[in-house]
Amino acid sequence: MSNKPPRPFAGFEWAIAWRYLRARRAEGGVSVMTWISLIGIALAVFAMISTMAVRSGFRADFTATILGANAHVTIYEVNYTDEGVRRGIIAYPEMVANVAAVKGVTRVAPIIRGQVMASSSSRNTGVEVYGETLDDLRTLPLVANPEASSGSLDDFGDGGIAMGSGVARTLGLRVGDFVTLISPDGVKTPFGTSPRINDYKIAYIFQVGRSDIDRTRIYMPFAEAQSFFNREGTADELEIAVANPETVDDMRLTLIEAAGQRVVIWTWRDASGAFLRALRPRRRGHGGG
Repeated sequence: MSNKPPRPFAGFEWAIAWRYLRARRAEGGVSVMTWISLIGIALAVFAMISTMAVRSGFRADFTATILGANAHVTIYEVNYTDEGVRRGIIAYPEMVANVAAVKGVTRVAPIIRGQVMASSSSRNTGVEVYGETLDDLRTLPLVANPEASSGSLDDFGDGGIAMGSGVARTLGLRVGDFVTLISPDGVKTPFGTSPRINDYKIAYIFQVGRSDIDRTRIYMPFAEAQSFFNREGTADELEIAVANPETVDDMRLTLIEAAGQRVVIWTWRDASGAFLRALRPRRRGHGGG
């Protein structure tokens, strides 16, 4: 006698199912209840599969948008000075070279970051400025190849900046217009620090499809951002992209060893973990707890 388990939907299983689905007149009540149960279970399974498919699709789309416009890993350095704790990478060219040599790293870009007030006519809005070189900006997929855009990245630099579509809409600006950026951390004088106010021509407007990016982000040439935010000779952070973002946590130690012991690492999972956990199907554990 064979111990081989029966194949799924074997003949005797069909026979048992057919026995209860096709009852005689005297057993009609059993047949009706069986059909109701079958339809109910089928609808419940369909609803569960549809919900999981929608959640999985939304998660994949959400993750793709995150990774297309943001760093997979951000590295910044903490230094202790007479003035207190100071963030900033002085030897950033060497750090870029060391991190770029790590297996699995596909992109490394030094950046300057700062929050300023953007103004046009009587309209104002708070924005976050990213200082990057043109070559580095071209390697950001959703900025270089967004859902929609106007202008050209070729005009980025020499006073030209890139702006999210939401910022442009709020301020009522188009490509070729000028925007005023106001930073409270400006020129240091004997009487204190005066705000720095500069006008910049809009060279490129992009729309990546996420309001938190389109409505808040401006890209400025790296050297100009260093001057505007008083960061001459330094970078605030390193923006890193890796070949497999899902395994970025496994690269933490290697990246720290390459960058130096005083660095702090922040991954895309750290930044968006709450959203991703909410979209991940939950598994019930077995046993207590």
